[in-house]
Amino acid sequence: MLDAANYTPRLKTAYKDRVRAALKEEFGYKNDMQIPKLDKIVLNMGIGEAVKDTKKVKSAQEDLTAIAGQKAVITKAKKSIAGFRVREEMPLGVKVTLRGDRMYEFLDRLITVALPRVRDFRGVKGTSFDGRGNYAMGLKEHIVFPEINFDKVDEVWGMDIIIATTAKTDAEAKALLKQFNMPFNS
Repeated sequence: MLDAANYTPRLKTAYKDRVRAALKEEFGYKNDMQIPKLDKIVLNMGIGEAVKDTKKVKSAQEDLTAIAGQKAVITKAKKSIAGFRVREEMPLGVKVTLRGDRMYEFLDRLITVALPRVRDFRGVKGTSFDGRGNYAMGLKEHIVFPEINFDKVDEVWGMDIIIATTAKTDAEAKALLKQFNMPFNS
């Protein structure tokens, strides 16, 4: 049985023990506070079919809550757009922001379990950084996560995963994620 009070995620321990020292040596930081670390991970699912059927948003919320281990929030339209048949305050998607231990747990499951289950997986793009040390990627199918039961899925949705770091440059952020064994293809 796991003791929740003394439990630390595997990647958090790896960051403290190995990653910080490697990054400090690679970039020559003078101060430990300069060493980049993970800030948060934001998961987002846009449900375009919600315009026709609002029950799909509830289903997506349940799936994202299961994946994240934290309750997902329903996102609503800010403006009405007649061309898309969208009215103001209409539910259109779900999102969740992970920090602390849950963030490390999710990243561990993403790298070791979910990404290897993606069909024809050849690594994630190494160029999807925003210039300020944040990484964004998308998955076409949310069913690659082990928390999702194939039999109970009524529809397969894509999801965006944004990994925000405290790194100042993309090179520092990429080095940080590489230390966590993120499978970059370039």
